Amino acid sequence: MTKNVKKSFHTDSVKKTITIKVSKEKVWQKISNIAGLSSWVIDVKKTTYLSKKRRNVGAIRKITFTDGNTIEEHVVAWKEDEYFTYVATEGLPLRAYVATISIKSKNKKTTQLTWQSYFNSKKMSMKEFMRFVTFMGTFYEASLENLKKSLEK
Repeated sequence: MTKNVKKSFHTDSVKKTITIKVSKEKVWQKISNIAGLSSWVIDVKKTTYLSKKRRNVGAIRKITFTDGNTIEEHVVAWKEDEYFTYVATEGLPLRAYVATISIKSKNKKTTQLTWQSYFNSKKMSMKEFMRFVTFMGTFYEASLENLKKSLEK
C-alpha cells in the first residue's frame, strides 16, 4: 500500500542579491531589455514580445526555455533606472508568481542588484515544493552570475 502524500498549496519567496562592478546605467540597460534574457538567464532559448510595448507596465514577454517549456510574463510595475515587477501568468507549477528586479548604486562603478519573488504553488507535496524553491534559488543565483560576467567583461 502506498502512503498517501498530502498535496496542498504552499507559499514562499526567494531573494538573491549580487554586486556588479559596473555603473547602474549599464546594469539597467541590460535588464530593462526584457526580451534579452538569453544573454544572461540560464536555460533560456529565446524571448519574444507578446505586446507592442517593449518597456514599462503592459509589456508582455514569452520565454522559451531549452527544455521546451514556455512562460508568459507581464510587467506590472516599472520605475526607470530602479526596478520592474512582473507576474508569470502561465508556464509554472504555481497559482501566483510575482517578481521584482531592482538595482541601486553602491558608488559610480558598482551596482547592487536584487531579484526577489513571491509565489504560491499549485497543489503539490511539501517535498515537491521545497525542491521547486531550491531550484528557483539556484536558477536566480546562476543567472545573476551570468549577468555579472557579461557586464564586467
